[in-house]
Amino acid sequence: MFQKKAQQLRKLEKVLIANRGEIAIRVIRACKEMGIIAATVYSDADADALHVRIADEAINIGQARANDSYLNVEHILNAALACGADAIHPGVGFLSENSDFDRIVSESGLKFIGPTYDVIEKLGNKSTAREIAKKAGAPIVPGSDGPLKDVEEALKLADKIGYPVMIKAVSGGGGRGIRIVETREQLEDAYESAKKEAVACFGDDSLYIEKMILGAKHIEVQILADEYGNVVHLGERDCSIQRKNQKVVEEAPCETIDSFMREKMGKAAVNIAKTAGYQNSGTVEFLMTDDKKFYFIEMNTRIQVEHTVTEMITGVDIVKEQLRIARGERLSYKQQDIIIRGHSIECRINAEDADNRFMPNCGKINMLYVPGGMGVRFEGCIYDGCEISPYYDSMIGKVIVYGKDRQEAINKMKCALGEIVVEGIKTNINFQKRIMNNQKYLDGDFNTGFIRQEMNV
Repeated sequence: MFQKKAQQLRKLEKVLIANRGEIAIRVIRACKEMGIIAATVYSDADADALHVRIADEAINIGQARANDSYLNVEHILNAALACGADAIHPGVGFLSENSDFDRIVSESGLKFIGPTYDVIEKLGNKSTAREIAKKAGAPIVPGSDGPLKDVEEALKLADKIGYPVMIKAVSGGGGRGIRIVETREQLEDAYESAKKEAVACFGDDSLYIEKMILGAKHIEVQILADEYGNVVHLGERDCSIQRKNQKVVEEAPCETIDSFMREKMGKAAVNIAKTAGYQNSGTVEFLMTDDKKFYFIEMNTRIQVEHTVTEMITGVDIVKEQLRIARGERLSYKQQDIIIRGHSIECRINAEDADNRFMPNCGKINMLYVPGGMGVRFEGCIYDGCEISPYYDSMIGKVIVYGKDRQEAINKMKCALGEIVVEGIKTNINFQKRIMNNQKYLDGDFNTGFIRQEMNV
């Protein structure tokens, strides 16, 4: 049976990576290791970017602004067809969770490396995703059953579930379109503000409301699913160290989750993926309270920036698995094959001034030294002499470490952050050092309020 399926594998000789930065480099490397030709796209501002330099082929798709290049569906599709690509890998951000892009790619005869467009559409709508999770038997945060009709409905629901609440964009992501409302008097302004941001960022002003779970950890479970209904989870990541809903530090596994809880949460994630008819790599996100109750919040239908820490503790190359699944292969892992060993931590390195309200910082890198050694991994898009552009996300790299336990991983991260040198621009490296030396972080005593409460920002 497997041999018959193997003969029907899709052609995957050349992949176009429709992204930039460290994720484009990550996918290029995986393609090359698998003998797949890696083509990429770039904007005028990225003509000298590292992903352009290491790809087998690079195609200019427009001017610096993302709308003219990395968000331009027509230009990306034309690039894929012109270079003879068999598939498009969307990476992270930009068009990675755009169901219309997925549909257009598929209708053009190319393979979109990710879930099918109808699944992206269902899970991208946070209200529909809640319904799927509920059907799968997963616990969900108390809130609206569908998009809010108006502010009056929001007021009634907030009174019912109790403050504080969170107003969220139905099509939201990346921390956009979210407002925390602590009192009834704040709700109307927050509702209108979230509505404006939602339509500006996502072209959809639909909102929903959830009870805000205070003092919770942000836990996400990595899953892999093939097109034959096989789904496995790769354990969890603790992504609670956040600033304004943007992740700063991630680690795996979560220090406060035992094997019983891991199995329970993993099973919930797998059931959600199966209920949604999911394929490829995905991440199911939960909030977990101190008493070990957890609630589904959303599912990300793409690879995550922090996939690296899961790779370190499982030995599974998630990007290669994405490519294999896209080719039509069955998962080579069963759940019992997934064994978690050791501990891994990732610190995001951003071009921003942490002492000046985290203002993005641009300019030329005059000197770069990245850390190394056993169990230390650096993934970035920077090199000596490169220019950091003002047009895109401020993340320029990630430091990932692996240790036999959490303490060893923390020690390695301290060493790595002490070694890295980025001169010419301001970065958040010193801010990351402060986190690694904070006693509550060292004790594992943190939640999503850590940076606000402990770092006073």
